[in-house]
Amino acid sequence: MDHRTYAPTPPMGWNSWDCYGAAVNEEQLLGNATYMAQHLKPFGWEYVVCDIQWAEPNAFDTDYTPLAPLCTDAFGRLLPAEKRFPSAAGERGFAPIAEKIHAMGLKFGIHILRGIPRQAVHARLPIFGTEYTADMAADPFSICAWNSDMYGVRPNAAGQAYYNSIFALYARWGVDFVKVDDIACVKSTPAQPYSARHEIEMIRTALDVCGRPMVLSLSPGPSPVEEAWHLCQNANMWRLTDDVWDDWEAIKAMFRRCEVWQYVPAPGNWPDCDMLPVGRLNVNHRKGSRYTRLTHAEQITMMNLWCMFRSPLMVGAELRDNDAFTLKLLTNRELLAMHRNTFGARQLCRTPEEAVWRTQDALGHVYLGLFNLSDAPRTVCADPGTGAGQSLDVWSGETAPYASGEVCVSLAPHASVVRKFSPAGE
Repeated sequence: MDHRTYAPTPPMGWNSWDCYGAAVNEEQLLGNATYMAQHLKPFGWEYVVCDIQWAEPNAFDTDYTPLAPLCTDAFGRLLPAEKRFPSAAGERGFAPIAEKIHAMGLKFGIHILRGIPRQAVHARLPIFGTEYTADMAADPFSICAWNSDMYGVRPNAAGQAYYNSIFALYARWGVDFVKVDDIACVKSTPAQPYSARHEIEMIRTALDVCGRPMVLSLSPGPSPVEEAWHLCQNANMWRLTDDVWDDWEAIKAMFRRCEVWQYVPAPGNWPDCDMLPVGRLNVNHRKGSRYTRLTHAEQITMMNLWCMFRSPLMVGAELRDNDAFTLKLLTNRELLAMHRNTFGARQLCRTPEEAVWRTQDALGHVYLGLFNLSDAPRTVCADPGTGAGQSLDVWSGETAPYASGEVCVSLAPHASVVRKFSPAGE
């Protein structure tokens, strides 16, 4: 089956990184899954993703411990640390957690770093089902710049066998989504900005033979736009940027990135603007947790852009601490219908002070996004290019007749609106 069929619309879910860093545990994972099932599932949210370092018993915050010992099986495949995930005892891995999340009507995802564990390579552990050993698969000169756990994998039979073995294991666990890190933008030299191409292809091969559909997400960015064709052939989503946090300048910078990638989003292929830094963040950070530093207007602007562009939506918050505004932000039915059902989104204009986006759906609805990117109040105008009908403000719910021609909206600094234009008589 074509991997594009695994994600016909942009994936929506929760990822543990922004709130728990490298140290999420079973209670936190299942607690957020329960919240999603109760409050967000009816709006299309479905993936629960355990981010990095789940095999490290003593991970405690957002930092990485150099050469930390990791839990593996006899074949060098990472296993969830029982200290943090008690249900993984007896090499059951993530299967018990996946089963509970599936029972909630949700899907389960995990994070991995590209490559093979160093400790498996140094111990020359066998690769499951083969006569190869881990050192035959490893490229000791291909190392992540910010995490010491792995060596890259060589493009040889041993390397392919290793990737086949881990994705077969994930299929047995019931994994539905895999975020592979240190792979979308690996720069070994300035002339080779996409040097992990062979590992992306090996992972695609392993996924295609593992026996279970899994959405493939590649991180971090910026992914090179000139490799869009290759990313579309091999992945379902890939990052356009490095980590996006709760900073207005980071959100504003995404308008340029979306502009460059606007012709690429299509069923099964979703350029990724990164997680939504909303709600309570950095729960496990040594400096203490905080609520997002983005204003309400900035959070709405972020949601409007992500949804018009049709980026995947991954929430980074501790969901159980959501306030009323955050819950409302994530459950706007009209905005999420636009995100799910539209096609052909295009940026009509962008300056340092403003931007305008337009998209449409198959029922004849046209959506117009007007964005004030400046630090002062501003009136933004654009023509939706549709005939007479009804106009709906997606956030306020206010409706008004619309004749034709230019629409102008006065916006506070960093604020935006999305208007839905329906045909006359609807």
